[in-house]
Amino acid sequence: MLSKIPVELSKISKENIDKEVLRIAIIAELDAVSLYEQLAAMTKNKDIKAILLDVAKEEKTHVGEFQTLLLKIDKEQVKELEEGRKEVEEELGKK
Repeated sequence: MLSKIPVELSKISKENIDKEVLRIAIIAELDAVSLYEQLAAMTKNKDIKAILLDVAKEEKTHVGEFQTLLLKIDKEQVKELEEGRKEVEEELGKK
């Protein structure tokens, strides 16, 4: 993503703007995690690698913070996450 908002916020309804803002924030954090982990895999410098992985871990915490806020205001998201968890458990239980 690299600092480009993937949707036009002006087209989002007022009742959904906070949900969309949080989703965009989650996308940005996940993008940062991916970038830092890829960069860490590329470098042979152990100090750079350690710092990149530490920062990636912090970004994962940020994902959790934004997701927690999203789940407080989007009950449908809560329900669908639970449905997804159940589907995975059922599928893994079949194996």
